[in-house]
Amino acid sequence: MKRLLMAMVIVLVCCLTATVVLAGGGGPPKNLIKGFFLKINPDHTAIFKKDVTGEEISLKLSEDIKPEDIPMNRKVLVTLKTEGHEITNEVKRISIMFIDLPVSKVIALLVVGLIGGLLSGFIGSGGAFVLTPSMMSLGVPGAVAVASNMCHKFPKAMVGAYKRWKYGQADVKLGLFMAASAIVGVQIGIQIQKYILDHWGNAGSNLYVSLMFVIILVVVGTYVFYDAFKLKKGGKEAEVTKLALALQKINLPPMIHFKQAGITISIWFTIPVGVATGMLAATIAVGGFIGVPGLIYVIGASAVVASATELVIAFVMGMWGSIQWGLSGLIDIRLTLLILAASLIGVQLGALGTTYVKDYMIKIVMGAVMLIVSVSRGAKIPAYLADLGLRPPLTPQTAALYDAISFWALVAALGAAGIIISAAMIRGMLQARAEGL
Repeated sequence: MKRLLMAMVIVLVCCLTATVVLAGGGGPPKNLIKGFFLKINPDHTAIFKKDVTGEEISLKLSEDIKPEDIPMNRKVLVTLKTEGHEITNEVKRISIMFIDLPVSKVIALLVVGLIGGLLSGFIGSGGAFVLTPSMMSLGVPGAVAVASNMCHKFPKAMVGAYKRWKYGQADVKLGLFMAASAIVGVQIGIQIQKYILDHWGNAGSNLYVSLMFVIILVVVGTYVFYDAFKLKKGGKEAEVTKLALALQKINLPPMIHFKQAGITISIWFTIPVGVATGMLAATIAVGGFIGVPGLIYVIGASAVVASATELVIAFVMGMWGSIQWGLSGLIDIRLTLLILAASLIGVQLGALGTTYVKDYMIKIVMGAVMLIVSVSRGAKIPAYLADLGLRPPLTPQTAALYDAISFWALVAALGAAGIIISAAMIRGMLQARAEGL
């Protein structure tokens, strides 16, 4: 109990330290303003009403912005031009922040939330590597998708962590120590995303999120998939990696023993994994597929304990990141609530499924979904490059083809996740019942 309390104190101290050291992470860049365009004047200026304060200001439109392309009476994110360190009143870029939600999109979000919850409870990730691309495919700007996903993550992770803790799988102390360094990573990730929004707007954010998804999903997914099939072929449960064993032998105080994970390791080796998890979670709303492999291959936890413990980390950093993104005004609470409503059901089913499957099955699901989702995001990159003027514009036929590939790859990922998890859970339950008889 004393060590658990000490871990909680460390988390709190790191929260306060991160706030001081990385001050400015709470608000958006100074040349970004949110609000509504009320009127376009003949002299190429516009009347803009700021969100929250309600202040009405006059803005000058840059030459490449056509008055007819400006959305009226819709909440937008406006980037103002800067000259040196001075912010002008000239509009550099306009982006619609919150999409319309017809019945079809509401149903799609509920389905996506259910599948994301299944993944969250089963493999320990917040499911955001499916949720974020899904939201972006529905037209949600990258930054809003990231922020809204992080907001929905912490209550869902709390439910999943509690369930896995009841099953004796989550190492709460390890999760809290990892969360302490993850919070610092969250602050770094938020600063990166805000810098991109400041300089390249939503188009730059969409490109960055997609590129990061493709690179990390392919690298991590391929390795996890390979490891899973190797374990399945060998017919034995996962062994501790050589790297993890070597790190555990290094006596670098403070050495901490984690009972549930069954390991003793220097706290200094947990920090890089935590920072990377938090940074990616805040930058692209995904931390689990770095956190879980990090706990397995670097720290030395089993796949079951790692996936459960990651939910503890996701809860802490999700709550912290939500506060930061909330202060930035980029959370779409409608999306958050819709996804959360469905994912709370899915996360409990996914957590139940882990009690009936072996370690390698968790890795197979993780690797398969990662690789399929990477195709979905990769298909959108040419369009984002064209939006930024980094390549020639796409023809309507080519754009439609890329959109179709992205959409159906995402459908395949969601379907594969649901089918694999459900089949593994049902098969495991039937086997357990047969053995019981």
